[in-house]
Amino acid sequence: MTYPNPGDPQEQPEQYPPPPQYGVPAGYVPAPPVYGGYPQPPGGSGLAIASLVCGIVGLLFLWFILSPLAIIFGGIGISKAKKGASGKGMATAGLVLGIVGLLGYIILIAVLVNNHTFLL
Repeated sequence: MTYPNPGDPQEQPEQYPPPPQYGVPAGYVPAPPVYGGYPQPPGGSGLAIASLVCGIVGLLFLWFILSPLAIIFGGIGISKAKKGASGKGMATAGLVLGIVGLLGYIILIAVLVNNHTFLL
């Protein structure tokens, strides 16, 4: 078996064409930049959200800490909502839940103090 010579032009593979040139085609004018876009949605009030979360969690756990915080954050959130911020409903709900949680805590303490048989 005979092998072809490496310099033999008949046995060389075809050459690939050069890669295409990338860039802007001739006569192309790019579009002007677009400014603006969609308007941003109004942001929620962080205090209103904090009031609602503290009010909900305060009904279940740590009444003595979270219920007063819900009342404070709800009051501040409502006052900010009157000035144009969003979240008045969440702040009001948090305020109400904070008051309910605090009243529940006070009633529980009053019942436990008056019914001192739990200590025996």
